[in-house]
Amino acid sequence: VQLVESGGGLVQPGGSLRLSCAASGFAFISYAMTWYRQAPGKERELVATITSAGRSTNYADSVKGRFTISRDDVKDTVYLQMNSLKPEDTAKYYCCATRSLTTFWGEGTLVTVSS
Repeated sequence: VQLVESGGGLVQPGGSLRLSCAASGFAFISYAMTWYRQAPGKERELVATITSAGRSTNYADSVKGRFTISRDDVKDTVYLQMNSLKPEDTAKYYCCATRSLTTFWGEGTLVTVSS
């Protein structure tokens, strides 16, 4: 089982990034996918979730209207489009696959929002 995040980097405030998380080794289509983030010195927090088959999504209040989660069940990949980035979005972003009591985590990708 692998979840490999990519797309992080340094971006100026107001800019955009698109994170990707490529999955392998499990039945991606049947798993809900979630992006979490953890800033230095803070607890990990949920950013956005998309159910299996993409029937519904949910976002943290802090990112609503700025971030969009989507999935491609052919490519076994989940995305996080991040627009209007703010310095407080700086964190390591992790993707997570969940089905029933089974959870898989990626290693994360670092996003830094700074001028």
